[in-house]
Amino acid sequence: MGATRTPRGKWIEEGLRALVAGGPEAVRIEVLAQALGVSKGGFYGYFRNRDALLTEMLDTWEYEVAESVIEQVESGGGDARTRLERLFAIVAAATDGPVRGTTADLAIREWARRDAAVAERLRRVDNRRMEYLRSLFSSFCPDEDEVEVRCMIAVSVRIGNHFHAADDGKHSRAEVMALIRQRLLE
Repeated sequence: MGATRTPRGKWIEEGLRALVAGGPEAVRIEVLAQALGVSKGGFYGYFRNRDALLTEMLDTWEYEVAESVIEQVESGGGDARTRLERLFAIVAAATDGPVRGTTADLAIREWARRDAAVAERLRRVDNRRMEYLRSLFSSFCPDEDEVEVRCMIAVSVRIGNHFHAADDGKHSRAEVMALIRQRLLE
């Protein structure tokens, strides 16, 4: 019986974990293999080199945080408010995952500051997210300016909430996030 091969997706997830921990410089084949408990030889069965892994990490991230989320939201049906509620729930549940988590999103944003190709990917993802939000908000909010404000608030809260360090006031962070979601749906 042959040895079980480490799945391609595990290499990509571990690469994203390394990216979160130390930036693109931390994505090293030897380090990933050690974290996975395998030899680095298995890596070359899937990827030509480190650059190929980095590209597939971005491909995976781009699909998972945009198209896959949208597909998941749309598959449940319902009106725009129902789909927005589902979207907010999906995004809220994905705070710590290696692909959809906020930390992966932030690590890619940091990487994009130093790499034009990554910045273009990020722009494409953010544009897709905004386009989808606009399509949902505009179905019940006729004011184009209001649609833009709601979209910007939704995206900014998703990204900025990670950086918010103030103590909770009268309401817990979770309660405030629920209030924001509620107000965006009004």
